[in-house]
Amino acid sequence: MTSRSTPVLATVAELAGVSAPTVSKVINGRDDVAEATRMRVQAALDQVGYRSPSQRRIRSTGPAMVDLVIGVHDGAYSMEVLRGILDYAVTVDVDVVVSSHTPNKLSRVDHEEWAQRMKESGRTGIIFVTSQVSSDQVRAFSQRGIAVVVIDPLNPPPPGGYASVGATNWAGGKAATEHLLSLGHERVAFLGGPVAAECSIARLHGYLAALMSRGIASRADYVFDGGFNRETGVAATRAVLDLAEPPTAIFAASDTIALGVLEVARERGLRVPDDLSLVGFDSTPLAEQTLPRLTSVAQPLQEMGRAALRGVLRLARGEQLDSAHTELATELVVRDSTARLISTRS
Repeated sequence: MTSRSTPVLATVAELAGVSAPTVSKVINGRDDVAEATRMRVQAALDQVGYRSPSQRRIRSTGPAMVDLVIGVHDGAYSMEVLRGILDYAVTVDVDVVVSSHTPNKLSRVDHEEWAQRMKESGRTGIIFVTSQVSSDQVRAFSQRGIAVVVIDPLNPPPPGGYASVGATNWAGGKAATEHLLSLGHERVAFLGGPVAAECSIARLHGYLAALMSRGIASRADYVFDGGFNRETGVAATRAVLDLAEPPTAIFAASDTIALGVLEVARERGLRVPDDLSLVGFDSTPLAEQTLPRLTSVAQPLQEMGRAALRGVLRLARGEQLDSAHTELATELVVRDSTARLISTRS
């Protein structure tokens, strides 16, 4: 530190209850300082508004940096969201750092330390994709001036300090189910994602609303939850097809779940859509690559990624968003996996 910084050093040392050399070590990034002490010194530095020369260089001369955390691993979904984020990042000179955290791993991370590392490295904000985000995590980032945006959260995000981006999941679920009902299917099963995932809950409620509007009673044995993965599709499809009265159509809450449905249909000798109609959700490139091509509810995944990055940058600039939650429209894309019911299988 220069002589002009010496008064700052002394003030911070007094506030943190440490020696001036300890403050200097923290400022210069030395690793021979206990974590609790380093955080206490950093809090005092924040209090006096001090930024190290390296922090000033990062923020004044380099591009903004945003972390992207992907929780649930649905490769096709995540890739489309990532593509939208990266396309927009190029136009606004933002670097995106991608990390992968399973729900269990994310719950074990020391969010205070994580947020502090992000602050020290000059991060502008963080985007969570299909992750569980706690109030403690949001608070840790927000207190350090790091903007938080969540795409399709797996739990109701805590109030304040963040923004969220999603699609019209309820309307998409209703449209998918109404399409199957319009083809004469009344025995329609729903295979969902994680039981607490907001997006999956909304799709389920859309499914139930469509049944109710036609006067069709919902059946508990036709509703399953699990994960947005092929394994859920396999397990749930085997279960519903083993029922005394199996469904003639399935609404899968993601295209990846639908892959599992197609797998079981093949192993059981069922033809899709002649014997079993199927609708997915997301309309990722997978929907065009399956055989038959998958009827699916299209989410604007790339635009959701762009909206999330725009939101992070606006929050980081201290701007007020029009709404804490952005919801983009879904659209049913009819392909080859649905057909009119010819006869009811017994």
